[in-house]
Amino acid sequence: MNKFLGYQCSLCQEQYTTQDIIYTCPKDGGNLDVILDYVEIQKKCVPDDLLTSVEQSLWRYLSLLPVNDPGGMATPLRAAGHTPVFQPSRLSDQHGLHHLWIKDESRNPTASFKDRASAVVVARTREIGAQVVVTASTGNAGAALAGMAAAVGQPAVIFAPRTAPPAKVAQLLIFGAQVILVDGTYDEAFDLTILAAQEFGWYCRNTGYNPFTAEGKKTAAFEIWEWSRSQPQLSSQKIRLNIFVSVGDGNIISGIHKGFKDLLALEWLDTMPRIFGIQAEGSAAIANAFIAGTETIIPVSATTLADSISVDLPRDGVRAVRAARETGGSYILVRDHEILSAIADLGKIGIFAEPAGATSYAGLVKAVQQDLIQPDDPVLVINTGSGLKDVKAAMQAAGEAPIIEPTLEAVKRVIK
Repeated sequence: MNKFLGYQCSLCQEQYTTQDIIYTCPKDGGNLDVILDYVEIQKKCVPDDLLTSVEQSLWRYLSLLPVNDPGGMATPLRAAGHTPVFQPSRLSDQHGLHHLWIKDESRNPTASFKDRASAVVVARTREIGAQVVVTASTGNAGAALAGMAAAVGQPAVIFAPRTAPPAKVAQLLIFGAQVILVDGTYDEAFDLTILAAQEFGWYCRNTGYNPFTAEGKKTAAFEIWEWSRSQPQLSSQKIRLNIFVSVGDGNIISGIHKGFKDLLALEWLDTMPRIFGIQAEGSAAIANAFIAGTETIIPVSATTLADSISVDLPRDGVRAVRAARETGGSYILVRDHEILSAIADLGKIGIFAEPAGATSYAGLVKAVQQDLIQPDDPVLVINTGSGLKDVKAAMQAAGEAPIIEPTLEAVKRVIK
C-alpha cells in the first residue's frame, strides 16, 4: 500500500515529495509533517484489522506508518511499543479522582518512550540505504537508537553532553554505538550532530528535526485510542480523555497529537483528547510561549534535574504549543522538588520513573490543585522512562537507607 505521499511544512504549508531526504523546511526551517494517503488507507484498512492483529508492538499499526515492514523479527526492534496501562487506585483516592490511569513507557526495550521513534527511524534508515544513523541525545533517544540499530546490525553514532547520567551512557556503549561525549550542552551536541551528518552523509535521527521521529511517537496515541475503546468510562462521545505528558524538545507531545489527528482524518476517532504538556520551571520555553499566547519560541538557559527534558531551544516547539492549544489542553510548570516528590509517589505504587517521566504526574498533581482537572475527568498520565536511567535522582527522591550493625537491637531502632 502506497500510503506515504510526502511532507508538508508546519509553518508555511509548502509540500515536498517522498523522494526528498529532508529534515526541516528549506524555506523557513519549520518542522515537516508526514502526509499520509488517508483515502488509500481507508480503502485497504478498517479499525478491526488493527484491533485483531496478533502483533504485540507498535508494528501492529504498520498500515498507518510511512515506512515498510522493517523485518528484524524476534529482535528488540519488534518489541517497541504496546506498553501497559495501570489504574492506581491509591493515587486516585489521594487526589479525589474517579478515573486515573498511567501508561508506563519504561517497559519499552531500552526503557523509554524514545524506542518508538528510533524503531521507525531505523526502518527508514534501512529503506533509504543509509550506511550510518546518528543522533544527539541526553541519553534516552541515544539509547533507543543504539538499541534499535543494534537489533538489526545498523551502525549508529551518538553525540551526548558529557553531563548525561552514567547509566544512560552505559546503555549507549553496551549497545555498540560509537559514543562521542560533547563538552557542552544538549543543544550544542544537537547542532554538531547536524554538521557531522552533512559532512559524512549520515542519516540524522535528531528529535524534532527528523520528521519520522514524530511518526514513531504517534503510535502511543494509537495505543491509547485502542485501549480507550474498551473503557466504559470513555464510551460517551461527550467524555474527553485528559492526557498528561512531559515536554522537553516538544516532539513527544506533537507526535501524540499527530496520531490523534491521523485517527480523526480517518474518521476512526470521535473525540480528540485534551493534551496537557508539563515542563520543568527551569526548562520552560514551550510553556512560556503557550502562556504568552504565541508560537514564538524564545530560548532559555535550561536548569532542571530532569535531564531528558532539559532543553534551551526546543526543536519542535511550535507543534508542541499547538498540541495543547488545538485540543483544549494547557501547559503546566512544575519545580524540581515537585518532580522528586512525584518520583517517590509513583514508586509507592510500583512504577519507577526517571525525573522526566515523573514530571507528567507532578503536572497532574498541580492541575488538580488548580482545579484544571475535576474529580470525574478521566486522566491518563504517561511515564516516559525508567528510574534506572538516573539513579542519582532516584536516591534524592527516596533518601538514603540506614546502615546498621548486624544485631536485632539495631533492627528495632530503625524499623518503621
